[in-house]
Amino acid sequence: MILDFLFGLFSYDLGIDLGTANTMVFVKGKGVVIREPSVVARDKKTGKVLAIGKKAKDMVGKTPDLIEAIRPLRDGVIADFDATEAMLKYYVQLVHQVPAIIPRIPRPKVVIGIPSGVTEVERRAVADAALSAGARQAYLIEEPMAAAIGAGLPVLEPDGQLIVDIGGGTTDIAVISLGGIVIDRCLRIAGDELDEAITAYIRLRHGLLLGEVTAEQLKIKIGSAAAFPKPKRAVVRGRDMETGLPKSLNISSLEVREAIMPVIQRIVTYVVDTLEETPPELVADIMKHGVVLCGGGGQLYGLDKVIGEATKMNVWLVEKAQEAVVRGCGKVLSDEALLKQVMVK
Repeated sequence: MILDFLFGLFSYDLGIDLGTANTMVFVKGKGVVIREPSVVARDKKTGKVLAIGKKAKDMVGKTPDLIEAIRPLRDGVIADFDATEAMLKYYVQLVHQVPAIIPRIPRPKVVIGIPSGVTEVERRAVADAALSAGARQAYLIEEPMAAAIGAGLPVLEPDGQLIVDIGGGTTDIAVISLGGIVIDRCLRIAGDELDEAITAYIRLRHGLLLGEVTAEQLKIKIGSAAAFPKPKRAVVRGRDMETGLPKSLNISSLEVREAIMPVIQRIVTYVVDTLEETPPELVADIMKHGVVLCGGGGQLYGLDKVIGEATKMNVWLVEKAQEAVVRGCGKVLSDEALLKQVMVK
């Protein structure tokens, strides 16, 4: 207890959204201070980490044979433990940077959001990575619960809330009531699958090979689940499959929507299926409050409209949707009773 108190004096408590695509860090009393891609670049021979975050993402698809730029998390779970530990350690140290004349021991208490469908082994891996990175205590909270708290929903009330959290690697759909998750579905279908759908579509339709980063940028620029008021276009560059030479292509938002609609329809189908399994009393509450949409993927233009048409309910996008999970993790840092109620036991 005394050590915990002393470490608390010299460390910031952190809320961490350890996402497949992006990692965000919330510092108690300061808000969200880090938003970086979940990418690590390292030397293949020595294992030495060369870059983390945006600098590492800029290397994706451009590295020589001796360097690899990897995403240590896949489908919301740790795929490379050492790289995840290095990334967490880097962000913990980054948060605790202070002048050399002030000693500081970065041994923070951390709350980390995890997908609702992960196994016990996968949960243990996240906690172990945080402890290895320097945390004195590591608590896990399921992402839909964290997102609901971050969105300001009354999660402890006997009132049903349906939250749809679409991230980079997973989509979490959950009905929440009385501080617990009544029904949940964790799909390993999310932003990454949208990128892959765009890549496959352009390869088959236009014979053009796109890189992972290019497909993601195209999705962000002109991707949508419903038609824009005015069609958009974007130029992409890749390699022509027939000639092997560089080639530019002018792509319309209509084509991108056609490419990603099968993935979107699968997500919408799971939302409807979740509602069909929800107890009638909770459905009545959800009809009153509407469906809550969050996560980076939830910001896709027109997605709220498509889900609304399928469920016959109002759908509202959380303000700063991409930060909902990390803000929820940050809020429970200041509420010990709430943390005990919602953390993964």
